Amino acid sequence: MSAMFFYRMTTQLLSPFASAFLSWRERSGKEEAGRLEERVGIASRPRPKGGLVWLHGASLGECISLLPLVDRLIQRDMDVLVTSGTVSSARVLAARLSSGAIHQYAPLDAPKFVNRFLDHWAPDIALFAESELWPNTIAEVHARKIPLFLVNARISRKSVERWRRAPVLCKRVLEMVDLVLAQDSENAARFLSLGATRVRVAGNLKFDVAPPPVSSARLAEFNGAVGARPLWAAVSTHPGEEEIVLAAHQEVAQRISGLLTVIVPRHPERGETIADLAQSQGLRAGLRSAGDEPRRGMDIYVADTIGELGLFLRAASLVFMGKSLVAEGGQNPIEPAKLGCAILYGPHIENFSDVYSELSQARAAARVNDAESLARAVHFLFSEPSRMRKMGRAGADAVGKLGGASQSIVTALEPYIAQMTLERQ
Repeated sequence: MSAMFFYRMTTQLLSPFASAFLSWRERSGKEEAGRLEERVGIASRPRPKGGLVWLHGASLGECISLLPLVDRLIQRDMDVLVTSGTVSSARVLAARLSSGAIHQYAPLDAPKFVNRFLDHWAPDIALFAESELWPNTIAEVHARKIPLFLVNARISRKSVERWRRAPVLCKRVLEMVDLVLAQDSENAARFLSLGATRVRVAGNLKFDVAPPPVSSARLAEFNGAVGARPLWAAVSTHPGEEEIVLAAHQEVAQRISGLLTVIVPRHPERGETIADLAQSQGLRAGLRSAGDEPRRGMDIYVADTIGELGLFLRAASLVFMGKSLVAEGGQNPIEPAKLGCAILYGPHIENFSDVYSELSQARAAARVNDAESLARAVHFLFSEPSRMRKMGRAGADAVGKLGGASQSIVTALEPYIAQMTLERQ
């Protein structure tokens, strides 16, 4: 019995339990009420009449990286369907998707649900972001002769090791992908090692993404509440990092009067837990989700809302990027760099090592290892504002030179787009 056959049979047998599974996820806040049917392939929107390009990203980061590609395809007068699997991605896409693009939740990877989805949407081309290798979805797309691409493709060492436990399944899945457009040569080599046969380096789409937006009125209101207080932000933090950030705040606050630390957790539902942690240490904390303002006397401001990162990155000149002081692989620093923030990061940045390398070479980012070194770096940069500004300018210049992946990808797609246009005439 092949691994592919076993996987398909297992997902088919589990399909009747999908409703109960999705209801449980909805109660946990992981699914959007009113849109559960999309997760079993039932569309909530009609299909556009012309050629349709389907783009899929698993969660928020992958979906944001697809935005420049969405815009280029719409400029070519093509209809675009974007799917994702998380509530946070759907909320952000609702605000940032261009007119002419449709969002739906991706179906669970079971043949029945995938086929129902494909029957309705009938995409002409499918583009999956990064390393979305769902066997049933890819198999059904391949069976319908829909050209399939992995774009902005990357795969971590850990994921490579996991896939190597099922080498036959992985090779079979990758053989059904028409072209892997990798972020860089290192990721291209990893896909080749897993059995992909058609791989090309196209660059990183995230360098093409516009910074997250914010209204000038909201930014002015927030800055007005902060006043002249020195402010820095710890962005996309994970469990275990907030303790380090709070310890650093307490150290720096002894030397810099009025210091305000903004914590933007990667998972906003952890906001109350973080505020409670700060208060247990004698710090005065406020919650964005509760309507608190960064008033005078507040030490920690927990920004536990979705879709407001652009506000906090513009309010802060100095940013610590989370998921890097815990062994989780790091978080993408491109957005704060584009907005001219000086950047600090921890030692665990495997997922974005190339980006951090560019920023470090440009002297736009600095590594810290613990609460003590984080506190030293924050204190130094607030004490040397010209140095902070210089780091911010260097980061914006560095990432500005690394764009162009969206054009490279569209160029690679050109023969398929031309074929799609001819068939639809």
